[in-house]
Amino acid sequence: MGKRIIQQARGHGSLTYRVRRRAYRYRVGYPVNGGKIKGDVLKILNSPGHSAPLVKIKAGKDIFFNVAANELREGQEIETNSDEIKNGNIVEIGKIPIGTKIFNIEVARGDGGKIIRTSGSYAVVTKKFPGKTAVFNLSKKEIIFKDNSRATIGEIAASGRVDKPLTKAGTKWHMMKARNKLWPRTSAVKMNAVDHPFGSGRGKRIKSKIAKRNAPPGARVGLLRPRRTGRR
Repeated sequence: MGKRIIQQARGHGSLTYRVRRRAYRYRVGYPVNGGKIKGDVLKILNSPGHSAPLVKIKAGKDIFFNVAANELREGQEIETNSDEIKNGNIVEIGKIPIGTKIFNIEVARGDGGKIIRTSGSYAVVTKKFPGKTAVFNLSKKEIIFKDNSRATIGEIAASGRVDKPLTKAGTKWHMMKARNKLWPRTSAVKMNAVDHPFGSGRGKRIKSKIAKRNAPPGARVGLLRPRRTGRR
């Protein structure tokens, strides 16, 4: 008798396929206070739910967590809503000169930063428009933000994370488990017919399948909402 396929099991929401809350106990963001405040880096932390180290910062009465900039150290002084372009400072994008590396950019003022938060990544300020600023990121996309959105100056730490060999499958498994990622991923055509719509040893030269928009987990396999199909 076949079991429920992986999509169905994950959609059920059991503890097997759910990330532990403790992995995301540190919430990355900027202080709500819009004024210029000097702060200190209290501690550099390792968070299993994030690919980069985090920093605990005390600015006035506020304590908040941010993604760690490269070469930032404990005890270093930083400024929120600063005018000074210094590594680790939080500055409005409109005040940042062209060519500066930034990360943890707010899409809308006050959301605490949503873009460029992976280890080793950064974006570069490229153009200035009236009330808006264009930013070029590592995925070769240019994004336009409002001038009052905040960002952190510098490059995110732990750029060499992917260079270190994991050596054991168990190490990779625990790392992916902490982030609620499915690993190892078995190819659908290698499964039995009862375990996946693409399963069985027959007919491995499968044609692309377009899943229906409202298909339930289990039938929702293949091409999901494709813009186009076929060869280019």
